[in-house]
Amino acid sequence: MKSFLTILGFFFLALAVLGVILPVMPTTCFVLLAAACFAKSSDRFYDWLLASRVFGPMIRDWQATRSMPRRAKFMAITSILCAGAVSIAVLDSGTLQLLVIALLLVPIGIILKLPTSEDLAPANPIGAHNNSR
Repeated sequence: MKSFLTILGFFFLALAVLGVILPVMPTTCFVLLAAACFAKSSDRFYDWLLASRVFGPMIRDWQATRSMPRRAKFMAITSILCAGAVSIAVLDSGTLQLLVIALLLVPIGIILKLPTSEDLAPANPIGAHNNSR
């Protein structure tokens, strides 16, 4: 099972790398899935991912606040809507189209329900000066 999770972790990590390159592909959700797979299968790969300059902060932010950056939310919802639009366009059955719409509402609802990282940032970060007297 550990080998399968490690392979799955690298698959999700490859999708996350594509998400960095392609504007409509989400990154954060695939990084978190890769981290979850590595956490269950390989301490070495999990630690390597956490140490990553690109992906480490996303994982640490998620662990600390269970939130997503606004841009990540936007990209994830955009990707879901694009994939859903293609699916709906190729389906002939109205029933199947409604089923796709219903199924797409679940992840969109979950994403929208998650806190936004920027909203959790401190109002007056350390080192910032308050000039209002």
